[in-house]
Amino acid sequence: MKEPDSMIRRAGLQNCFKEMPFRDSQALALVLSGLWNIAMTQPDDPEFPSLGVFHCMASLIQKGIDNRSWLLKDQNIYIPYYAAHIIGSYTMNKVKFAEKAVHSGVIPPLMDLLRGKISWVEQRVAVRALGHLASFEKTFDAVAMYEEDVVKSAMQLASNCLEVVYSKFVGVRDAKERLKYHSDLLTRGVGGLDTENRKAEEWACQLQRWSLNLLNCFACKGRSLNLICRQDFLRDLCEMWGGLVMNHLSPAGVGLIRILCYSKHGRKSIAESKEVVRSLCNLSRSSDDWQYIGIDCLLLLLKDQDTRFKVIEVSALFLVDLVELRSLGNRSNVGDAIARVLLFYYRQSILKLKNNEVQKVMQEIWDLKVERRKREKTMTGEMVEERRVLAGLIKQQGNHMFWLGNIEEASVKYTEALDLCPLRLRKERVALYSDRAQCRLLLGNPDAAISDLTRALCLSTPANSHSKSLWRRSQAFDIKRLAKESLMDCVMFLNGCIKTEAAKGVKIPYHAARMISKQMEATWLFSNLKSKTSSNQSSRVQELDGDSENYDKQKHDEMMRIMIEKKGFISRLSTIGNEGVERKMERARSKKAVVARSMEGRWGSGLLRAEGEIL
Repeated sequence: MKEPDSMIRRAGLQNCFKEMPFRDSQALALVLSGLWNIAMTQPDDPEFPSLGVFHCMASLIQKGIDNRSWLLKDQNIYIPYYAAHIIGSYTMNKVKFAEKAVHSGVIPPLMDLLRGKISWVEQRVAVRALGHLASFEKTFDAVAMYEEDVVKSAMQLASNCLEVVYSKFVGVRDAKERLKYHSDLLTRGVGGLDTENRKAEEWACQLQRWSLNLLNCFACKGRSLNLICRQDFLRDLCEMWGGLVMNHLSPAGVGLIRILCYSKHGRKSIAESKEVVRSLCNLSRSSDDWQYIGIDCLLLLLKDQDTRFKVIEVSALFLVDLVELRSLGNRSNVGDAIARVLLFYYRQSILKLKNNEVQKVMQEIWDLKVERRKREKTMTGEMVEERRVLAGLIKQQGNHMFWLGNIEEASVKYTEALDLCPLRLRKERVALYSDRAQCRLLLGNPDAAISDLTRALCLSTPANSHSKSLWRRSQAFDIKRLAKESLMDCVMFLNGCIKTEAAKGVKIPYHAARMISKQMEATWLFSNLKSKTSSNQSSRVQELDGDSENYDKQKHDEMMRIMIEKKGFISRLSTIGNEGVERKMERARSKKAVVARSMEGRWGSGLLRAEGEIL
């Protein structure tokens, strides 16, 4: 590598790559570690690919698979991992490197790793490399020669990798019982058990995402849809989201669902799964980064006459809350597009629908987007102002009734104000929908509350930015046990709190911090697996209870740190833990004493105390 003469240097490197698979040196793993570092930092450098690095890496992987005694000798156990990683790094960006890799015979040994011939750690880098090769048109056919095997293996990995990583590594609390080379690869010798666990969680998420990426390559071309569209796998896809840390990087399972929605076969299979449709509906009505994908999928299903009436009775009940959404990210007129699709063949749809609730929803959309808009188009500025004042007076009456504890009457007043308030007064309608939702939440109707709060957030500018509505909807989602949706709303709420209070010093509401902690625990990548392990090995869990609690605390601390980095939170978030709950509760009780006394017998005091802090 240090030879100044480039000709001599290249000849030496080429000879080294030829001889490396036949050498039996203790330093071989160290050499590959150095090559791995070069490939990671300079993936577009053509020197090593032109000198035979791909054939060398393929030969070393195959040697490790075929010769078990060699693999377990010295540090050779590290070699297949480094070799597959080097292949994946060099084939990441350049199609000519990918072609050279295919011609060098890298696919058969990578397929052996994908099948699990060694361990999940090698599967991770193998599926990454195969995904890169399958993403190029010129090398896709070479991967497609193993199509059924690749698709089945990738599906199995995507569905089962979390369980494998947890049972083989994260769930093994005793560091001595873990494979040492796994620990070394994860941490590079830096950090202890907690660092290993965090890195293993990240790798498990990557293994799932890269498996889905490999499936995407086939689904985009309409290949193997009969396998990918199996009902059990489609249900699994709904649960694949990568956790809070990775969510913004990849749409994970819902990304593959959207690709399937572009094909006739995919739409038919998805429409037949009530769980998938329901999951898409929940996503479309959340503040998730991938909300627009949920909306796209539902619209694609509704536009297809073969699937429209299979999904409309569920999806219309959710999409009706989004018809006034102006923009979402870089997409404009989203609500109008939703209304057009729902009202397509409006009269025929009404006749075919047997569900009275859905008929009512369709009529509501028609009245809102057609009839009422037509009526208000002729209003003068003076008439609009008059209605604004009247709606404000009725809203004040509703507020007065709310503080007196007459929640039902307050809800009726807010409804009257909404009916009177012109559609163009979006800011006023945000407050009315949000306040009516709070009444519905206190009356024990979280579904109606979610509907109103979603409408409020669609009317806000930008979308999903009204803090009160975000917090209230987070509570409603929590009641419905929709942990991911509740978590995303709560994160957005905290982000809004910090932005508005940045100049004064941040004090995060205690109840919001508790909600974050609760939902992070519920949506943790291994939460379900941990519960199963706890029930099956209760005595073992009790024995290690102290270690488990310590790990959970550190996991929450780490997640809070990630949230600060990824969501733009500022460093003073530490005030969450310092704000005394007694002081907060006392302030809420003194401010809302009348409401608390009048409602304590009918509703939980915790919800009222929390709402007092928001108001």
